[in-house]
Amino acid sequence: MKNIEFENIVLAQKLFGSHNTNLERIARSFDVEINSRGGAVSISGKSKQVNAAESLIHQLYDLIEDKFSLTPQVLDAAINTMRRNRGIPLKKIFSNTILVTAKNRTITPRNPAQMAYADAIKSNDILFGIGPAGTGKTYLAMAMAVAAFSRGEVEKIILTRPAVEAGEALGFLPGDLTEKINPYLRPLYDALYDMLDFEKARAYIEQELIEIAPIAFMRGRTLNNAFIILDEAQNTTTEQMKMFLTRIGYGSKAIVTGDITQIDLPGGKRSGLVQAKKILTRIKGIGMIEFSKEDVVRHRLVSDIIDAYEKSK
Repeated sequence: MKNIEFENIVLAQKLFGSHNTNLERIARSFDVEINSRGGAVSISGKSKQVNAAESLIHQLYDLIEDKFSLTPQVLDAAINTMRRNRGIPLKKIFSNTILVTAKNRTITPRNPAQMAYADAIKSNDILFGIGPAGTGKTYLAMAMAVAAFSRGEVEKIILTRPAVEAGEALGFLPGDLTEKINPYLRPLYDALYDMLDFEKARAYIEQELIEIAPIAFMRGRTLNNAFIILDEAQNTTTEQMKMFLTRIGYGSKAIVTGDITQIDLPGGKRSGLVQAKKILTRIKGIGMIEFSKEDVVRHRLVSDIIDAYEKSK
């Protein structure tokens, strides 16, 4: 059994959570029993699991002392990190602030894979982020883009993705061109509005300082001094991927994200992301970061769902 006593009871209660919900989540995750009284906790169970839970609790308390907000999402990310990489201090990951949003929410990496991804974005002109849904590939890239734009490191942000997926041709969808493509671009708008004040984001879009468009709109352009993100890249063709990558101009950075297990291209079409992964790995200035289902940072069920589908193959 391990006993921990915290001097600051107010901070300890933030760690424990309302009605000890955080402690209960930790106990279930490490298969231990945790009891609390005042600012103290006792942990009992198998020695290895008890030590892991103790280390996590101490590190979470340190984060709260540094005024870090312990949300359910952060708690799940911290638990997953401790279960997989107990030698990596949580403070090293969570103290790496990427962006403070308009709503005063701090965006940081949530696991070692995201930390490596953020570092790779900084050190490469072109970076591929490949892995399953929920790993934060696009969201983190968006945060890096908004931060770079806010610091004046780039003059504009360009967000793009394929506008034809799952066999749906735009010509068969109702409405004008804008109405046809907006459903495909909606996730990019949602992420952007989550980071910037809505009116400011709309103003940037109207001034074309932030551009959100289907990949076909990139053809024939040279994109200088821009932070460019290509999302859902698994649904680009080889020709589209080559076209996109050769648009990169001076002072620009391009992030390509996708999940090669969810390719929706019509039969016979080769994924541009799959080919790029094979042929571009040795070019200096181009990086590749691969995420796994263990790196999922959404609701814990997302990782379980991904795992179930993989096992059913």
